[in-house]
Amino acid sequence: MTLAVHNLEVVYEDVMLALRGASLSVAPDSIVAVLGANGAGKTTLLRAMTGLLDIHRGRITRGYVSLDDAKIDTRKAAGVVASGVSQVMEGRRVFTEFTVEENLRVGAHTQAGSGLKDKYDRIYGMFPILAQRKAERAGYLSGGEQQMLAIGRAMMSEPSYLLLDEPSLGLAPKIVEQIRDLIVDINKAGTGVLLIEQNAAMALSIADHGYVMENGLTVMDAPAATLRGDSDIQEFYLGGAGEKRSLREVKHYKRRKRWLS
Repeated sequence: MTLAVHNLEVVYEDVMLALRGASLSVAPDSIVAVLGANGAGKTTLLRAMTGLLDIHRGRITRGYVSLDDAKIDTRKAAGVVASGVSQVMEGRRVFTEFTVEENLRVGAHTQAGSGLKDKYDRIYGMFPILAQRKAERAGYLSGGEQQMLAIGRAMMSEPSYLLLDEPSLGLAPKIVEQIRDLIVDINKAGTGVLLIEQNAAMALSIADHGYVMENGLTVMDAPAATLRGDSDIQEFYLGGAGEKRSLREVKHYKRRKRWLS
C-alpha cells in the first residue's frame, strides 16, 4: 500500500501557485525525508495529502494523491485519517487546556469505541512520560513532551502512514535525538513515515529515501545515502556556505560547465 503524490499543483485563493508539479512516493514501512527551505512548498504538500487545504483557502488544480492506487485528495481530513494517514502539524498544536489523556482521545475520534484502552496502553508504552502525566493539562508539558503528545495523538488512529511536519523545530539537541529515535521505532513497528525537516542531517540519518523541494517542485530525489554524499546537498542543507542560488541553478551551472570544458 504505497502513499503517492502525482504531479500536484496547488493554488491559494486562486492567485498564488504554491505547488507546481510536486511528485513523491512513500513505500510501506519506509521513511522518506523531504528537504527544502522555507517557502519551498513542503507544508502545502502535507496539507494537500491530508485534506487540510480548504481550511487555508487552497485547492488542487492538477494532479492527485493516492493510497494503494485509490485517490484520497478529495476526502476531508477525517476521511484521510480513517483511510490510514495521520499528520503531526508543525508547532505541535496540542490542546493546551485538555489533559494528556483527553488529547490522545481526540486522536482516536475516527475509531470511537474501538479498543480505546488498548490504544492508550500502546501509546503510554511508547511514551512513558505521557503515562506519568496523563492527568495533567498539555499546556504544562515541556516542548519535547508536547511533541511526543502530538505524535502519540496521531498514532492513536493506528495509521499506516505518519506525516511529520518539522518535528525537531525549536527543540534542544538531546530532545531532537529522542524524537529521531521515536520515529525510527514507529517505523520499525510497521508505520511508513513522511518526514518534512529543515534539520537535514537528522532526517537523512534515518531516511531510506529523500526528496528536495524548491519553489513548489520536487527538483531532486535519491536514496538518502546518495543525498548525504552529494556535495551540493552538503553545501545547501548540511552546514555549508548557504543558498546564494537555488539547488536547480547550481546543478544546471555545473552540468553546463562540464559540457563547455
